[in-house]
Amino acid sequence: MRILITGAKGQLGTELQRVLKGHTLILRFWPDFDLLKPDAESQVVDARPEVLIHAAAYTDVECAESEPETAMAVNGEGTARMASAAVRCGARLFYISTDYVFDGTKRTPYEESDPPHPLNAYGWSKLEGERQALARCPDTLVVRTSWLYGPHGKNFVRTILERAAREPELAVVADQQGSPTYAGDLATALSRMLTMDLRGVVHASGTGSCSWYEFASAIVALAGLPAKVRPITTARSATRVNRPPYSVLANRVLAQRGITLPHWKDALTRFMKQVKVEVQP
Repeated sequence: MRILITGAKGQLGTELQRVLKGHTLILRFWPDFDLLKPDAESQVVDARPEVLIHAAAYTDVECAESEPETAMAVNGEGTARMASAAVRCGARLFYISTDYVFDGTKRTPYEESDPPHPLNAYGWSKLEGERQALARCPDTLVVRTSWLYGPHGKNFVRTILERAAREPELAVVADQQGSPTYAGDLATALSRMLTMDLRGVVHASGTGSCSWYEFASAIVALAGLPAKVRPITTARSATRVNRPPYSVLANRVLAQRGITLPHWKDALTRFMKQVKVEVQP
């Protein structure tokens, strides 16, 4: 199968290359591939993929608040280009989205059918990407995930590891709850979705849930670092962005198809073993 991956050097794109290595992979990444430029569409069409996995995105939640137009241009208009390209070359479109399309007022896991209502510019831009993908390309699957991390790129796990190695105490938000998702597990789930006739919206996140504080505590403990992790409220944190206090996803549609991602604790344990191997001389 000819599969084109945008954002191929990101944390999910890198894992997709590993999981899908038996296929013909066409890799697109910034700066040669820029969603803000009109030729991004032709770069996809000319490659003639059968599947387009659109993982490229503006992902900096903090910066999106001061650059909402750029976030919307990349995640909204850029996705519209990808959806048009998919239609032109007859490809299936997989659009990677986020739990931040929800406002967190619910206290049970969010279903695929729950109405989205983002709290921040990043969430609105990703929701616009969903709308553009679904409206322009009938053969679209929106895959919402949450709290993604992996061995490549910037993410919460690597940030906590770096801070815990140099700081005696870490203050971490304890009043936001979600589901950490290992990029390798998401890539594996996506490889299975490729074999299924799925359209619309699915949720794909790690099983179980925790707060950022609980997640950070598990990271530090598995790393064997002496740093103390202290819980704080969002109000006492340095963030300037409204985030959903509860964004746990119910992976109902995929579960009905026999796809369940591992529990976040299991995934984190496997990831930490991998990290230890990488850092050994």
